[in-house]
Amino acid sequence: MKISLIGYMGAGKSSVGQILAVEMGLDFYDLDMEIEKSSGYTITETIFNKGELHFRKLERELLENLLQKDNMVLSTGGGTPCYYDNMDLLNTSSFSVYLKYGVMDLYARLEGHQSERPLIAHLSGDALREYIGKHLFERNGYYERATMVLQARDLTHEDIANKIKEFVNE
Repeated sequence: MKISLIGYMGAGKSSVGQILAVEMGLDFYDLDMEIEKSSGYTITETIFNKGELHFRKLERELLENLLQKDNMVLSTGGGTPCYYDNMDLLNTSSFSVYLKYGVMDLYARLEGHQSERPLIAHLSGDALREYIGKHLFERNGYYERATMVLQARDLTHEDIANKIKEFVNE
C-alpha cells in the first residue's frame, strides 16, 4: 500500500501523513524533508542558491525514488503535483489523496505562521489571501486529479486520517 498526500501548503499533509502511517503500520516520508536531507540545504536555500529548476529536478528524482518503496505514506510539497508529469506518476504509483480546503480556510490556517513558510513570509492580510487564491486557481487542475479528493474543512487531522483509512480499506 502506497498513499500520497497532496494539497496546498498548510493543508496538514505532513501531520495527517504521520498519523495515517502509524495507524496503518506504514512508513512515513515527507518529500520536502527528504529533499533537505539529500541536498544538505533547506528548501529555501536550495531555491535561492541553485534556482527553482534545480529544486524541481531534485524533487522529481527523489519522488521517483520514494515511490519505488512499498508500504508507505508520502507527504508531497504543495507544488509537487504541478511539475513535469508528477501527478501522473503519483496516480500510477500510489493512492493519491487531495486534502482540499478553500482559500479562506487556508488563509486562516496560514495567517500568523508566515515566518515558518518562506514563500509567504512577506505577506499578510489581503495580499496573503490573494496569493493563496491565485495559487489554488493555478494548481487546482492538478490537485483535482487525485484518486481521492477529500474536503478537509472542519475535520481534525485524526478525522482525515480515518476517512482515508476507511476509503482505502473498502
